[in-house]
Amino acid sequence: MTSPSISATRVPAAATPTLAGGGDGGLRKAAEAFEAVILRQLMASMRQAKLGDDIFGSSATDNFREMADARTADSIASLRQFGIASMVEAQFRARVATSGGAGSGGGSVQ
Repeated sequence: MTSPSISATRVPAAATPTLAGGGDGGLRKAAEAFEAVILRQLMASMRQAKLGDDIFGSSATDNFREMADARTADSIASLRQFGIASMVEAQFRARVATSGGAGSGGGSVQ
């Protein structure tokens, strides 16, 4: 059996906007990508909690299940039904608004 790893998670390069000039779409996509990562980890944990042996199990089957789970997590995150992406997006929008929209400084994010 394979164990899920964070390094196997794909986050599209377009989903990492800069705070200054990133636009609405960039922040929204980043929040959805974060929700997808959380959902992938949740699904991987559920897969690890097996109640019995899989008679057709193999490493190839596990790989395809992981890919299917990643695709499912991406689809669920794009629907924004869990609310994680909405909360993350709202939190970062508030942070950008209070900082005056200046995101190029070397300040730390708390």
